[in-house]
Amino acid sequence: MNMERNTTGLLTPGEMALARKSMDIARTLGAGKVRVTLNKSLLELVGMLDGEVDKVTHALDRSLQVALFVDGRFGTFSTNRLEEAELEGFIRKGIDMVRMLAPDPCRDLPDPSRVAKDAPGGRELGLYDPAVEELTPERRRALATGSTLKNRTGDGWKVVSEEGEYSDSVFDSIVMDSQGLCARHTETSFEIGYEVTVESADGDRYSAYWWDASPRYADILPSLATCAGTAIARAVGQIGPQFCAGGKMNVVVESECASKLLNPLLTALGGYSVQQKNSFLADRLGEQVFPSCLTVLDRPRVAGANGARLFDSEGVATAEAPVIEEGTVKMFFLNTYIARKMDAAPTVEDCTRAVVLPTGGCKTLEDVLRKVGDGILVTGFNGGNSNSSTGDFSYGIEGYAFAGGKIVHPVREMLMTGNFISLWNNLTDVADDARACMSKLIPTLAFSNVDING
Repeated sequence: MNMERNTTGLLTPGEMALARKSMDIARTLGAGKVRVTLNKSLLELVGMLDGEVDKVTHALDRSLQVALFVDGRFGTFSTNRLEEAELEGFIRKGIDMVRMLAPDPCRDLPDPSRVAKDAPGGRELGLYDPAVEELTPERRRALATGSTLKNRTGDGWKVVSEEGEYSDSVFDSIVMDSQGLCARHTETSFEIGYEVTVESADGDRYSAYWWDASPRYADILPSLATCAGTAIARAVGQIGPQFCAGGKMNVVVESECASKLLNPLLTALGGYSVQQKNSFLADRLGEQVFPSCLTVLDRPRVAGANGARLFDSEGVATAEAPVIEEGTVKMFFLNTYIARKMDAAPTVEDCTRAVVLPTGGCKTLEDVLRKVGDGILVTGFNGGNSNSSTGDFSYGIEGYAFAGGKIVHPVREMLMTGNFISLWNNLTDVADDARACMSKLIPTLAFSNVDING
């Protein structure tokens, strides 16, 4: 059977039938248990350079991954050659290779009671917008060209480079296993992003980036008109940076880049890091490690929200759950394999959609600045590193000095150092301004007594 061809990005009945057939073939050839994942994606992109179309991309991709559990051994194999005539040979070779591996008794499919049973069609979360089917190449080009800068000069600056991209995409995935799992996830994404470089009157150059994304076409349209302008405003705002002496300072981190401080906590709660003792939170489950003002939830099932999912890569059903509740570490992210190695109860493999709850009464960045008074506003991180075992970090930062709740001047080439546990224990405020385009909803954050080197 040759697969029927389509260019919509959605899985066809024939493709899904082939995925199920691959599972049957694996069982016939000697696999005790099997999990099959079939992914398909379509990306349409129009790139702009200095107001002109620079590139057009059409990328259709699909892949089949087969997880084989054979005689107490385990292996995964993937292919993008989805032809039935080649499938048996591909799976037979995979099984032969798995049989040469050492046994691993911790490998298994998740308990059938834990898998998603409410995702049979893929569109249950409302993340697929049929409007994508009506977009033509001409319409995409018009959307991209209409988003470019309208003003390339200003008082004391001029644009020297403007790069932008409009894209829309479809992602469709189905996971099934030999214990009866069958779950599907279908979503669209519409995105716009611009990077602008300006040159000041004294010849110095400054760059900034801005973007937006949504599963819904109508929601991205306003940003098409404003994205490039926001990028240029952020670049112009960097002109004339001044030296700022370091020391222990108040630091406000803009929501746009605040994930740089939360992601290391989520990584430290990940099963592989915990099991390998490569995590500064490895032995802290159930302990209050952070201040009572910090609560992080996993909210994966919000209909229409970026990053929402009903199941993880094993097919395990997601659920809203506290990750850190009033400072107490409430969960590790343990898939079936890691949970068995640790002799612990499995959860989900990752934090699907982290939400940091607001605290302190501030709604916006401006509210936080007024409340904090004096310090450094971080609008971007430039390189640096962190140690997952100790929680120590050192990041380059850029942004602004502020005093009396007002921005005074831009700053650059400064260094923020410390330890994540002590940093988060100096958390003073969490605003309510997380960007909906992100899969992790992290608002503006304020910290006290942060080490800043000028």
